[in-house]
Amino acid sequence: MPSSDLKPRPPRRRVTLDAQLLTYWEREATRLEALAAAARFGWVARGYARKAERARAQAARSAEREAARGQAPEGEPEETEQAA
Repeated sequence: MPSSDLKPRPPRRRVTLDAQLLTYWEREATRLEALAAAARFGWVARGYARKAERARAQAARSAEREAARGQAPEGEPEETEQAA
């Protein structure tokens, strides 16, 4: 295989622990909300909902750290600081 057939890779984005934690906690909150929706008993659903709320808080904390670092979390566009 000639080297000219290889596709150039885009530059790798630096992946930080906070970025990984952000996606993990968002996925976990989504999973817990699905469990809450499928729960038969209200007390079980409320427990899952509380856990999902805590997971969203953890994700928000990681997003703040990423923003302080100067990187937008994956899936969110970077905001410009130019005021119109």
